[in-house]
Amino acid sequence: MSQQRAWSQLFKIFPLTEAEVSKIEAAPDEPHYHDYEELIVGIQGQLEHFIDFKLTTLRAPFVSFVTKGKIHRVMPRTENGRCQMWVLRFKSEFIAESAFQLYAHYHDHANLPLEKGPSFDRLVGLCELINGEMQEIIPDLAVVRHLLNGLLAMIEAERQKVTPNSSAQLPSQNTTFKNFLAILEDNFRRPVGVDFYAEKLFMTSRNLNLICNQILQKSVSEMIETRKLIEAKNLLATSNKPIAEIGFELGYQEKAYFTAVFKKKTGQTPSQFRAEMHAITS
Repeated sequence: MSQQRAWSQLFKIFPLTEAEVSKIEAAPDEPHYHDYEELIVGIQGQLEHFIDFKLTTLRAPFVSFVTKGKIHRVMPRTENGRCQMWVLRFKSEFIAESAFQLYAHYHDHANLPLEKGPSFDRLVGLCELINGEMQEIIPDLAVVRHLLNGLLAMIEAERQKVTPNSSAQLPSQNTTFKNFLAILEDNFRRPVGVDFYAEKLFMTSRNLNLICNQILQKSVSEMIETRKLIEAKNLLATSNKPIAEIGFELGYQEKAYFTAVFKKKTGQTPSQFRAEMHAITS
């Protein structure tokens, strides 16, 4: 596997222009889902976005974020013959410390119309900085990671300006989901299961599973395992801790069991994944 191809498995950014719009219009996608997160920053043009079983048309400027596993379809369109958008795709483990917060912020608000002006221009400027770093012969993924986290923080600040009271208006199940993610972030390293989280939320395990399945099509157990896996990948890629120690930190008492779970979910052993990440970043 070439380094460039390996980098693109973790993070990718590319411009969407009039030429790409013509190709997409000639062969449109069917509704689908993918195993990465996708962020679209619209500078010019329009985006027809089918998500959450609704069709929305966005006019630039806008931001659209699609969390992994959501059924959706995007159809970019030109407006007055112009289209300019940045598309960023990345794996959850690339920003392990903030990945699940994205689910909380955007699982029911994928599309964010924005206003033209200096705030939006700063978002575009960050996209250009990220793209510039990725054009280097050997991109510094640590720099890209920091820039991406900065971009997401700025988008969240803009979202708060556009919908300052959105948290107070959330339906009860969405509030429960957000609370679950917050509790999960504090406790995913512990060897606790579904009952622990349900009790913290003063509800039954069955009802918590129903909410998680409705929003992310995952059971509570799957979400706990996913969060552990994201952190495992992060630690394997960014630290020299022994594999057994990483597994123990995440609640796996036996290295063999941790290795078996990791390989089942990723197709690689922890050692193989670490070697691949070190080859990418060295």
